Amino acid sequence: MKQERQFFGTDGIRGCVGKFPITADFVLKLGWAMGQVLQEEIKEASKTILIGKDTRISGYMFESALEAGITSAGVNIALLGPMPTSAVAYLTRTLHAQIGIVISASHNGYNDNGIKFFSSEGYKLPEKWELAIESYLTRPMQTVDAQSLGKAWRIRDAGGRYIEFCKSSIPHHASFENLKLVIDCANGATYHIAPSVFQELGAKVTVIYATPDGLNINENCGSTHPSTIQHHVLKEKADVGIAFDGDGDRVIMVDHLGEILDGDEVLYVIIKGLIEADRLKGGVVGTFMTNKGLEVALQEMGVPFLRVPVGEQYVIEALIKKDWLLGGESSGHIIDRRVTTTDDGIIAALQVLQSMHVTGKSLHELKRGFKKIPQRLVNVKCDNNIDLNQIEIVRALKEAEAKLGKTGRVLLRKSGTEPVIRIMVESDDIALVETLIDSLKIAVESAASHVT
Repeated sequence: MKQERQFFGTDGIRGCVGKFPITADFVLKLGWAMGQVLQEEIKEASKTILIGKDTRISGYMFESALEAGITSAGVNIALLGPMPTSAVAYLTRTLHAQIGIVISASHNGYNDNGIKFFSSEGYKLPEKWELAIESYLTRPMQTVDAQSLGKAWRIRDAGGRYIEFCKSSIPHHASFENLKLVIDCANGATYHIAPSVFQELGAKVTVIYATPDGLNINENCGSTHPSTIQHHVLKEKADVGIAFDGDGDRVIMVDHLGEILDGDEVLYVIIKGLIEADRLKGGVVGTFMTNKGLEVALQEMGVPFLRVPVGEQYVIEALIKKDWLLGGESSGHIIDRRVTTTDDGIIAALQVLQSMHVTGKSLHELKRGFKKIPQRLVNVKCDNNIDLNQIEIVRALKEAEAKLGKTGRVLLRKSGTEPVIRIMVESDDIALVETLIDSLKIAVESAASHVT
């Protein structure tokens, strides 16, 4: 029987700051537990864990707690400071650390935070490690002898290293000097990275929301609020708008007409550029949320497509298994295994600009050929203890599936990062989409009201 994880979700451990388990004392012990597991699993005498974070104010507290816990287990720490999640994965590999840790709640507000881990190869930790960490969390915390304590230091040039890596992901002869960009850093971890990357590649860059104060991360800006960058692209008469989320692992883009490109469209544009350059290998992995229009467009281009459950870890697992290179989610998580081991907003945006460079076409022109099927997504806030097999939910879901038939899709799932139930309906019949969304929402809200 498969062992259930108590604390780890689809993207590490996440929650509201000050409420268990996102508390200083828990994170202290989490650091110690990680150190204990590392001591068991890795035989090298000297072991190092990298720690990066986004810009939310609680990051200082949790960085200190992790530092104390990890060093108490006799493991060294290298502190990166504010750094995109994907940068931590990259630096964990290139600096030959055994583990990378990111303190972030991604696209959530400042009142949330979380801890996620990367292996030495830059991938998410195997489940067996997560279970081992949880096992240690039930044991008394013990500190090694003073002479065996871990040491901690800061890596001063981490940002510069990652900037150079991002620039190296496109051909050295490529230049974006004819492009005018607006970049929205969401007052998050890309604020001191993304502007330099695009400016050093020649683009004329207008930067917005790059003044984090610990409280304004993702606040009415970034990839979760695309209307903000829409406004600025039109105001600046820019060619492209690029909006990241708080930890920089997702990207949403805007063309010169102010039209938004979600993750599906970003992926489509990257694929078109690779086909033009005759560099596409294998197929593409999406999720159950991926718009049917992308699947149809890829079929027309002769590109295989595979759907997996929502979550970038499932996309990455499928890409590795199939030995394919590209995958992503509608939310803007794009994985390009030619370059990275995880989803990376900056790398994805660079690949889109490279597609524009290779084809000589605008972003608006490149997205043609992808006809999105009308799709509506709503989030119903409720306790994630809700049972989705309750009678009223099952009945509403079956009725929706029956009305859609083979002409549409419906998906209802618990979020792995927020206390919400996500409802998605997709169909060419827009009126039907709205009707079914309403009925499913009512069913979920009714079931939620019964949860004690």
